[in-house]
Order: sequence, then structure tokens, then C-alpha cells
Amino acid sequence: MLHVNKLMPQGRGLASVLVRRAATLELDWDVRQKSRFDATDSNGRKLGIFLPRGTVARGGDVLVAEDGSLIKVVAARQPVLVITHCADHGTPFDLLRAAYHLGNRHVPIELKPDHLKIEPDHVLAGMLRSMHLIVREAEEAFEPEGGAYGAHGAGHGHSHGSAPVGPVLHPDAYSGSHAHGHGHDHSHGHSH
Repeated sequence: MLHVNKLMPQGRGLASVLVRRAATLELDWDVRQKSRFDATDSNGRKLGIFLPRGTVARGGDVLVAEDGSLIKVVAARQPVLVITHCADHGTPFDLLRAAYHLGNRHVPIELKPDHLKIEPDHVLAGMLRSMHLIVREAEEAFEPEGGAYGAHGAGHGHSHGSAPVGPVLHPDAYSGSHAHGHGHDHSHGHSH
């Protein structure tokens, strides 16, 4: 087994030709946030990954093996929920509200200008639909936002400590049907 104990964020400092020639390692979000795991790269080599505790591997990062070889991390496609605003019954601001509520629940979330992504959760999907958002299942790479505190930060390679984690509130109250107050429920010929 080949040991790997170094990560170079986005391959910074490496010649692009070396990164293009590197073996790849396709990993989902669950594995990329672990600092110790075994894997097999695209060349069939068995790898033992031993990164500093709290290290998060992002798609595009480059791992360095003990023999000096490079392995490029690829964010694997995985089940996600893609959340967009309903143009007929909402505004893009609804995405900001959704990000706020998801953040209050400490949910890993990928932020994009026109959509959000989270890991599948039927209760959260119900809450989001009740907020006039469109929620669809997909198989895509998942790169959630790094936290403002701790090692999940913006990928700049160092930690600023960690924030205490408070209670996570259960969103069951949001999962039922709802009324808008103008005489109809949220069935408009399309599913949210």
C-alpha cells in the first residue's frame, strides 16, 4: 500500500502538465472530509491516506504520495438535492432564505448564484418546498461551502480554530402542506 500524507490545495505550485498527467482519485463528499481512509487510484494503486486531522479534500486538490507521485482528487457524482426558486410563485431571494434556514441546521450546503445543493433529506426537502422552492433529485458532484471557522474554511490551507456547535433544530414542523392565505395550496401543475 502506498501512503499519502500531503495535500496541495488545487495543485497550487505544481506545473499544470504534472497535474494533467497525475492519476485520479474519485471520492464523494463523505470520504473527502475524512483524514484517514484507504482508496484505489485510477492506476489501480492501493492508497492509504493519512492527512492531518481536519483536512478536507476538494475536487481539484492534489495528493502527494510517499514516492512523490501525484494523485488528483475528483469530486464524485453523488445523490444531491438541487434547490431553485419558483419563478411563478417566488423570487431569487427565496434561495437566500433557504440558505439561512439550512445554515441554522448546520447542513452542508453548496452555494451557487442560481441554486443550492444539499445531501438528500426528505424532511428538509419538505421544508424547502413549503418555502416555494423547487427541489429536484440529481446525481452531481457536491462541494459544500466551507465553514467560517475550523478546517472546513475557504480552502486557504490553515485553520483558525473551531466554533462551538449549538443544538440542531429538527425541521419536521416545515414538512407538511401549507396554504398561502389566498385560497389555494401549493399545487400549480409542477412539483416543488
